[in-house]
Amino acid sequence: MPAATSCEVLDRLLRLTATGPTEEMADVFSEDAVFEMPFLPPGAPQQEPGREAFRAHLQAGAALQEFDSVDNVRIHEMSDPEVVVAEYRLHGRVLATGKRFVFDIVMIARIRGGLIIWSRTYSNPLDGAIAFDMATDLLARLTTA
Repeated sequence: MPAATSCEVLDRLLRLTATGPTEEMADVFSEDAVFEMPFLPPGAPQQEPGREAFRAHLQAGAALQEFDSVDNVRIHEMSDPEVVVAEYRLHGRVLATGKRFVFDIVMIARIRGGLIIWSRTYSNPLDGAIAFDMATDLLARLTTA
């Protein structure tokens, strides 16, 4: 049975994301995959090396938030068949406050053998700070830096 195409793998991840964060999302990544989120708040790890580190990231995220849908999905194939770029909007809520959020996300992924071996995900850090009531803290850090 041939491995799934890069677009099929990314589509599976987005379907899992729509009801996440769930540990099953990590199963779309290779054992030694690297998951990067360069715009996380200061102090948060910006790179998760390996599937199990990403799984732990998802477990921690599930304690803070839940996702209920993904829409506005646009998947762009590149000249390199291993590389795919996805743009999407993630809807969810913060568990502690019930506050709703919407994050516009861009994800670049390298997929080999039906699994993601590397990904880098970008979203607006201000959206996250507002959703988690951290905007004042973020502004204070920026003005004292």
